[in-house]
Amino acid sequence: MISNKIKGYEKTEKYDTETTAILAENYRSIIENLGENIYREGLEKTPERAAKAMMFLTHGYGLNPLEILKSALFTEDHTQMIVVKDIEVYSMCEHHMLPFFGKAHIAYIPNGKIVGLSKLPRIVDAFSRRMQVQERLTDEIKNCIQEALEPLGVAVVIEAQHMCMCMRGIQKQNSVTTTSSFTGAFEKNKTRREFISLVSNKLS
Repeated sequence: MISNKIKGYEKTEKYDTETTAILAENYRSIIENLGENIYREGLEKTPERAAKAMMFLTHGYGLNPLEILKSALFTEDHTQMIVVKDIEVYSMCEHHMLPFFGKAHIAYIPNGKIVGLSKLPRIVDAFSRRMQVQERLTDEIKNCIQEALEPLGVAVVIEAQHMCMCMRGIQKQNSVTTTSSFTGAFEKNKTRREFISLVSNKLS
């Protein structure tokens, strides 16, 4: 257990000891099979640290994104586009277990209900902190918002760099992958162009 305290607030990280031990033993085997000395000072505690890091990086499996959204729904007559852009994304490519990271841009047009703004970044984390592919991640975020709010339309765009392309294989360090997914009103060119314009431009 790791605890960080400040006045009036305490943040605690708890890791399942049995899962930590199993993962640590697997990491110990991997490190040894790579030819390293697991008992040298710099690596002695690495298996446990790596186990805890992996559990944190994939903690989205323990979160329910739909419940996160439904916990903060409010009745509201607003019918114009709501956009939350530049949401940081950190995820793990399921093909090579290497990170991919970037930004998500989300918009929806309410149909009688709005959601607390912080919940949109929270569901991005809930879905991205899993073994993922960017294409599925984009669709999962869109589908969750559509199901929870039943809005007139949802738009999701993710721009990300993939370490499996930058560090290995093709080794193209500056490549960026963009995926998009739309429902309802955003399937119309005019609405989609407005969304793309809003997330592309800096507002003064």
